[in-house]
Amino acid sequence: MRLWMTPATIVANDNLAGRFHLITLEGPALSASAWLPGQKVQIAMGSAFATRTYTPIEWNASAGRMCILGYAHGDGPGSTWVHSVAPGDQCDIFGPRASLDLSRLHDPLFITGDETSMGLVYAATHQDPTRQVSACLEVADVEAARGVAGHLGLHDVALLAKRDSDAHMAAMQAAVCDAAAACGSTVLTGNATTIQTLRQNLRLQSISAVRVVTKAYWAPDKTGLD
Repeated sequence: MRLWMTPATIVANDNLAGRFHLITLEGPALSASAWLPGQKVQIAMGSAFATRTYTPIEWNASAGRMCILGYAHGDGPGSTWVHSVAPGDQCDIFGPRASLDLSRLHDPLFITGDETSMGLVYAATHQDPTRQVSACLEVADVEAARGVAGHLGLHDVALLAKRDSDAHMAAMQAAVCDAAAACGSTVLTGNATTIQTLRQNLRLQSISAVRVVTKAYWAPDKTGLD
């Protein structure tokens, strides 16, 4: 697998708020990569067979630079890397690879997810300034997420505090149904369990599956989800 990876160097790791880190990577090989907003990369965590997947928020091919918004939500290799990686550190990258093709989706675009979806919202918003993009995200720390959204210039993002009893899911389901009724595209991302719940609710509301796209970024008690 390492034969397919490209080397890069960390040039910045900025803690934006809470567990959110804006990480900038550079490397000559990044200049040769063609990236589309919504595509993913895998970054090796010390081994080519131990990787974590991220959605770049920016890719400057002319400068050989890309940025990812990392969120350290646990104690695994990915969270440790997001916390501790420092300028000058080296890493190997696999990608970019197909994940979500935002250019094929109809306007208006509505994205739901969690902290791991914030980068996708940024990429979608900045892909086409004329596109109408909104989002609803379930987050553990509303104030930290609001600070990150403000830093990234994301203004049409509703933030719902996660509840152990999933009491916030009713508001999330309502937001998704309202957006889906607007006849645009609905993108369900983030936690696989949340995606399943929202998808089932959309089916009960007879929302056409053609206008709904899903991409699970993680699942409870699972690692290596790509």
